[in-house]
Amino acid sequence: MGYTQVALENKIIDLYPELERNGISLSLEFDEGKNTWIVHFIKGKQRRYAFIDKKDADACMDGQVCIYLGILVSQYVKDLLKES
Repeated sequence: MGYTQVALENKIIDLYPELERNGISLSLEFDEGKNTWIVHFIKGKQRRYAFIDKKDADACMDGQVCIYLGILVSQYVKDLLKES
């Protein structure tokens, strides 16, 4: 892994500015056994989760928008705003 957890968090926020605009924070943790990043989307007491395999996270760090994550971000923003 040629980047840090914080760098990946910042990259996701850069790629999906609607998260910050809507007051949604995120945190990441890496699951070694599954070679996957777990992304936690948080607004108040509401939470959603997404999983990004290392290959997709690497592509994200190279500036490529992950379609799977983009679809989830769009849906989670709607859901979290409606629930809060």
